[in-house]
Amino acid sequence: MTSHKKDNILKTSPGIAGLPSAPPILPRTPDGQVSLAPFDWQVPERFNIAEAICDKWADTCPEKRALIHVPVNQAGFQAAESWSYGALADYSNRLAHLFREYGISKGDRIAVMLPQSPAVILMHLAAARLGAILVPLFVLFGPDALAYRLSDSGARLIVTDAENIKKLDEIADRLPDLTAIWCVEATPPSASHLRSFWDDIKQQAPTQMMRNDSLADEPAIMIYTSGTTGAPKGALHAHRILLGHLPSLECGYDSFPHPDDKGWTPADWAWIGGMMDLALPCLYFGVPLVSCALRKFDPEAAWELVRLQEIGVMFLPPTALKLMRAAPVPEHVSVRSIISGGEALGEELLDWGRQTFGITINEIYGQTECNLVIGSCRSVEATPALMMGRPIPGHIIHIIDQDGHPLPAGTVGEIGVKSPHPVMFLHYWGRAEQTAAKFINGYLKTGDLGICDTEGYFRFVARDDDIITSSGYRIGPTEIENCLMSHPQILMAAIIGVPCPERTEAIKAILVLQDKTLCYAERQSLGEALILQVKERLSPHLAPRIIEWRDSLPLTATGKIMRRTLRDEH
Repeated sequence: MTSHKKDNILKTSPGIAGLPSAPPILPRTPDGQVSLAPFDWQVPERFNIAEAICDKWADTCPEKRALIHVPVNQAGFQAAESWSYGALADYSNRLAHLFREYGISKGDRIAVMLPQSPAVILMHLAAARLGAILVPLFVLFGPDALAYRLSDSGARLIVTDAENIKKLDEIADRLPDLTAIWCVEATPPSASHLRSFWDDIKQQAPTQMMRNDSLADEPAIMIYTSGTTGAPKGALHAHRILLGHLPSLECGYDSFPHPDDKGWTPADWAWIGGMMDLALPCLYFGVPLVSCALRKFDPEAAWELVRLQEIGVMFLPPTALKLMRAAPVPEHVSVRSIISGGEALGEELLDWGRQTFGITINEIYGQTECNLVIGSCRSVEATPALMMGRPIPGHIIHIIDQDGHPLPAGTVGEIGVKSPHPVMFLHYWGRAEQTAAKFINGYLKTGDLGICDTEGYFRFVARDDDIITSSGYRIGPTEIENCLMSHPQILMAAIIGVPCPERTEAIKAILVLQDKTLCYAERQSLGEALILQVKERLSPHLAPRIIEWRDSLPLTATGKIMRRTLRDEH
């Protein structure tokens, strides 16, 4: 599955690699709109992420602005720092030479555990120059989660900040492979085991640019799954992952890029969503990328950042989108395009986008192992209500049965992605059996249940393990959650099944209110109204029988509701 021969869909093309104009992948109509017609992939034999997102620009227009970093502290946003492509190339080259002097070579794993910042981009570039494998890690990971991933990957060094050094010190005896820690802040003289990231780069003498003429199929990035269906697994991706994402973003961001675009996402760049749904594609297309490490997501602060930096293109995970919808939008905000993915959106969120900005938010679907394969492009064609879109051009998607055979339209089954594909992972790190189990009959199994209609539009039903069995029905939570979220008083909703002797499972709704000051009687009345709303708008058999009010819901590091955690409480 990782071998791409000349006779399959991945064909060598001189028209993609290394072009300073960074042309789009999808054909365009005369008025600039993307064409949604099928096409054959033309991935070059040799492709390198550092060359694609930095060097091709640095070689031709080194002063071109690449990155705008907005520091933030308790006093608010600080003066922005601007990074050119030339500066990114220079600093990442010094860093690559520094790591090579330390002994890092092709295939070694190096980790980065930092919030959005220039250092994260420099780590991506330095790893790609060396042929090392970058392991991005969430800053919110605790010691055990961090130890698991560093140990499993065998990472040799990590770049992090002072806040996370204490976690590493706590687990040092569990990480025999980790031999170096670089800190992005000034290190005290007593911390002899730490190296200073910025000081070391500045002291490294400029030298010849390190370039890596890598194969497109060579490993580049290892991203750990969120662990919603078992122990997290390291999904190893090749350099071609970047190219595989581009068609979906050209559709989702409405003929991306536009000359005045600036891109930002609140999503952590350690998540494939934050990294590949916006950050690296912005750099590839020459769109200035805004980075800002909000210590805690604040929707009002997010809107102020959008206003100050005149951001027009955003990837907003559903949780962030729901919170930002509830906050006032400042004057003089002009948003051109928003995409969202990770959980299915409801019509209420789509209506908000239309009413507030005159745009329709596009949905995207994918997962760590195979990201952005289905989506909507509402500037070109309407997407039916409750549908997340059609396969992005270049992808072949079917609803399959347990043996990997396509099912008829209108039938619930597993969403399967035809392999091979440039956005598909190489394998799970050290898990050959689990890698093999991910594929059947030439399809990658997503583990998600869906339905495809006769026009080729897909609807997400549920994670396979989120399905509720009640009174003989198999019920997915998403449709019910969206119905509940349409009520103006509901900020977030989670639907789970709880044991019930009469029905096998009863449907339970766990809800977060917009107005948490509602008294008991008001909540009781609202709960009854919500149950009636589901009965009338969906079906009586989908109505919750139990409602619980909470101040918040447990979320993964990528902002997905942890329904399994909620189920485990019962």
